[in-house]
Amino acid sequence: MDVVELLPRLHLLRFPVGQAYLWRDGPGGDGALTLIDAGPAGSAAPIAEALTALGRHPRDVRRVVLTHFHEDHAGGAAEVAALTGAEVLAHRLDAPHVRGDVPDPPPVFEDWERPLHERAARLLPPGDYERPRLVTELSDGDVLDVGGGAHVVHVPGHTHGSIALHLPRHGVLFTGDTIAASPVDGTVMPGVFNLGRRQVLAACHRLAALDAEVACFGHGDPVTARAARALRTAAGAADAARAAAPHPDR
Repeated sequence: MDVVELLPRLHLLRFPVGQAYLWRDGPGGDGALTLIDAGPAGSAAPIAEALTALGRHPRDVRRVVLTHFHEDHAGGAAEVAALTGAEVLAHRLDAPHVRGDVPDPPPVFEDWERPLHERAARLLPPGDYERPRLVTELSDGDVLDVGGGAHVVHVPGHTHGSIALHLPRHGVLFTGDTIAASPVDGTVMPGVFNLGRRQVLAACHRLAALDAEVACFGHGDPVTARAARALRTAAGAADAARAAAPHPDR
């Protein structure tokens, strides 16, 4: 797992598929820790190693905020919670999937997305994974005690309960998989493997309007300066592509 410092209080944790983020509160960033997403199953051990390398203890992690239920983001939640004692939080519409109470709806694939999804699936651990039984349910507009007030933004489309987390005091936005950056050239774009493409495009506009300076994606390199401009450009390009498509309502 790669660990990259983005800001003095913020680190990127990059897994073979997907990534998570570690936010540090307190004076000098020496207070409580929050994980945004938990990586796939098997992530607890490398996360613990990363914390030790940063001079922290796993028990310093107070909460794990899941942006959505997909395995590459929530698969490690149960084991991370067991290791750290952290509270696991997810939107109320995705929480039943995180707990394993109901089956996960499959994405509505564009044709070109299928081979990408197959390649990504081969990098995930085989079989099912442990699910956290206790999940605190979130709603749009909730404010968490993170970063001076972290605002929960419900952005359905990738999943029904996808959320972003906005830290306005620090200009930081965690988008989950609603927005991504291309691994080829870093182009910011709407995410893939969605349940509702039109909803994702609307969500991109909503997130761009938050005027964040830093945008942290579920996949691809974060934007660490003038992020809102990059998000507006991505949303506009996606709108234009949709308008030109043979079936623009898909």
